[in-house]
Amino acid sequence: MPSHQLFRFPKPQWLNSASARTAGVYIAGALFSIALFTLIDAATYSRSSLNGSDPEVHMNFVDWVPGICSAVGMLIINSIDKSRLSADTFSYSGDGVAWKARLVLFLGFAAMAGGLAGGVTVMVLKYVLPDYGFPTLWMGVANVVANSLVMLSSVVLWVSQNMEDDYTYNLAL
Repeated sequence: MPSHQLFRFPKPQWLNSASARTAGVYIAGALFSIALFTLIDAATYSRSSLNGSDPEVHMNFVDWVPGICSAVGMLIINSIDKSRLSADTFSYSGDGVAWKARLVLFLGFAAMAGGLAGGVTVMVLKYVLPDYGFPTLWMGVANVVANSLVMLSSVVLWVSQNMEDDYTYNLAL
């Protein structure tokens, strides 16, 4: 067994193809679209005449803040190049590029985790504790589902964009 492998089983070769990378990007886009659709669906339902909750419960800015945090975290994570995480100080401009990239990556994941935790908090405090039924409870559940899908979309996009394939050329001076 080669000493550079972490697991016993080798990585399948189809993961290194350009079509797998393209499929990953499309899957990430589909997950993000479903997340956005879920959040917009809950927001339009909250303002429609079908919302039959006793005290009119609507989605307001507090319900959108977790989604905004998750989207900002997704932008931060996917702006980091994977090669910067293990960069030497002489390969890029400036000192300590690797730890700066790791710090920014951590902040991106923290923003997404904060968005998911905020979505759960909004759902529990605004919809579960007042004991609302399920048409109204859907607004809180949709928030958690949307933030989870944004998080999953970000991971899929980051992994698929940072795959190595046989056609990638690394030029070094």
